[in-house]
Amino acid sequence: MSMKLFVQAIAKFIFGVVLIGVLIFLPAGTFSFFNGWLFMGILFVPMFLAGIVMMIKNPDLLRSRLDAKEKRQEQSIVIKLSGLMFLAGFVVAGLDYRFGWLMLPKGVVIGAVIAFVVAYVLYAEVLRENTYLSRTIKVQEGQKVVDTGLYGVVRHPMYSATLILFLSMPLVLGSVFAFLIFLLYPLIIAKRIRDEEKFLEKELDGYIEYKQKVKYRLIPFIW
Repeated sequence: MSMKLFVQAIAKFIFGVVLIGVLIFLPAGTFSFFNGWLFMGILFVPMFLAGIVMMIKNPDLLRSRLDAKEKRQEQSIVIKLSGLMFLAGFVVAGLDYRFGWLMLPKGVVIGAVIAFVVAYVLYAEVLRENTYLSRTIKVQEGQKVVDTGLYGVVRHPMYSATLILFLSMPLVLGSVFAFLIFLLYPLIIAKRIRDEEKFLEKELDGYIEYKQKVKYRLIPFIW
């Protein structure tokens, strides 16, 4: 672990907390938005703990997860679309609370919290199974196809986990209108997956054979 990596990780974490806090609580017009604090807690506490574990046990994985500079144009578009979705979704969730448009009942919120935590566990398992994971589309030196565990069920289990994570976010915030915005995510991630697989077929040995072995990309028996 290097001091530079530590500072970079802490700086990005603090920036994320402040940014999302502003996007949620400023439109809400108050800090008394319980669902907002609930969401911040279940998002950032596990993220902080996971960051500490990676920093100690696998700093290279943490370094690759912090690298968000996407070189492929197709993927750059996907990242920008995702950013706009998050921006609009969080702001609308805050406005939904502020003006009382259509807030969800507690039962739905609790169910969404459970789904979010389960998805976080799946995400952590994916990181454990595949130490080559990065936030950008690339093939690292010595990288091999991982076809066991969750990768034996779907080809992109990390995206399966994020699908559950992101669709549960607006529900934790209690906002129907924000959820409608986040429904764009399956379309966005499908675009990313198609381009990523084209890249991996060319650059990663054994990926074509892996596609033949594991038929489903994101959701078993569906797609």
